[in-house]
Amino acid sequence: MSASPPPNSTQPASRAEWRAWLSKHHPRDEGVWLIRFKKAANQPTVSVNDAIAEAIAFGWIDSLPRKLDNERTMLYVAPRKPGSGWSRINKAHVERLLANDQMAPAGLAAIERAKADGSWSMLDDVENLVVPDDLEAAFAAHPPAAEEWKAFPRSVKRGVLEWIVQAKRPATRAKRILETATMAQNGERANQWRR
Repeated sequence: MSASPPPNSTQPASRAEWRAWLSKHHPRDEGVWLIRFKKAANQPTVSVNDAIAEAIAFGWIDSLPRKLDNERTMLYVAPRKPGSGWSRINKAHVERLLANDQMAPAGLAAIERAKADGSWSMLDDVENLVVPDDLEAAFAAHPPAAEEWKAFPRSVKRGVLEWIVQAKRPATRAKRILETATMAQNGERANQWRR
């Protein structure tokens, strides 16, 4: 059974159609739900990889994937907020877009803002799983947190480190550091989706 897409949505049949939509609508402040067909539906659609690349080309970013119905998924795509970190994957998209002369002026402006405010490199240590000094100290104060941390999957460690780095206030960062260490002490993972 087909579900009705949300009112703020678009369903392009190709990468070119999605790029045309972004070219026209990228200056707006609000995002959009990008509706895509699943492979099994055998319908014209834009791939996730192409959808994300085109969003980056216009200074937008993806988040919040959702199921719409048995044949379609939704991906929320919105203008990138100042100060949001750039992942290694997104930087790789930028390299390919630049090499193919596909970056729009809005995307180039987003990169320049990110380089100026430090958000371009904010996730570099996260991507390399570098444990910051304050987290290292918290692990040392809560044995065997460091050993437990080492056993966590890479994706978990990356997610926790990003959560810590993106704290806006020192008090929030300190709280996240303590939560990470005390939970790791018990073999538990901080910042996990709870059901």
